[in-house]
Amino acid sequence: MYSCTHCEKCFATKDYLSSHMNVLSSKYKCTECGKSCQNNQTLTRHKRVHSGEKPFECTVCSKRFADSSAFVRHSRIHSEGKPFKCSDCDKAFSESGSLTAHMRVHTGDKPYKCSLCDKSFSDSSNLQKHRHHVHSNRRHECRFCGKMFRTSRQLKQYVYTHTGAKPYS
Repeated sequence: MYSCTHCEKCFATKDYLSSHMNVLSSKYKCTECGKSCQNNQTLTRHKRVHSGEKPFECTVCSKRFADSSAFVRHSRIHSEGKPFKCSDCDKAFSESGSLTAHMRVHTGDKPYKCSLCDKSFSDSSNLQKHRHHVHSNRRHECRFCGKMFRTSRQLKQYVYTHTGAKPYS
């Protein structure tokens, strides 16, 4: 495994790490979170994370997606089924990588280690979230009272106390 010294993402080969490092030095940076992208199209697609825009809709179950690749992966569930079955439980997956990641639930393997503390994670996305929420100085400010929150989700929940909105039945 080859780890990025800037964000702790892990890569199987030096070439993948090198490609990732090129992205980090990119001029296409998100003004919301600072993420670097390879080109303007990728940056536009990334910005959907912040705007909540999900232009791709499944015609079978109406689930919506921010990018076409996630939509295509989802579509396999309806067309190809879930041929990758877990030998330890009854879960099945449409992609072999999802089964591999799932098997860590049974094995307890946590190969993604935080370089700033002793925590380890079973997948890289959880490590990324941990680093962002625990070790980042970035905060989200309430527009009503100025109170600061570590995550946008915490802020969103808090704003309901000001607006009186009750989005959950």
